[in-house]
Amino acid sequence: MPLKTHLAEEPVINMMPLIDIVFWLLVYFLLGTKFNEMERQIELKVPQVAEAGALTAAPERKVVNVYRDGTLTLDKQVVSLGQLRSRLASARGQYQDLGVLVRGDSVSEFQRVADVLNTCKQAGIQELGIAVLPLPEK
Repeated sequence: MPLKTHLAEEPVINMMPLIDIVFWLLVYFLLGTKFNEMERQIELKVPQVAEAGALTAAPERKVVNVYRDGTLTLDKQVVSLGQLRSRLASARGQYQDLGVLVRGDSVSEFQRVADVLNTCKQAGIQELGIAVLPLPEK
């Protein structure tokens, strides 16, 4: 059986990396405070407003009506599917998040409503809605 002839050394924690990190954090925060202080010393009065909001209001949703005889209207003007696509595409060019609400007559062919929805998609409209009324309670 081997015998120990010397005493075991106790482990030592190396403090050098910790001191380096604390030093760099100290330098970082001292410089950051200096820049913030210099920014406050600029002689500039920023205008104040009562309410912060968008400069222009978002346009209202476009409404497409599909009548029972198949007639389409956009903004109360009769249009064809081709005209609908071009007008919606030009309106979307002015405002990217333009929304369209499709209102179809309850007794009209659903195919015509589906054609309108497809035309809206081709024009690049992302926000589509279909108007419906809830059933009356009995």
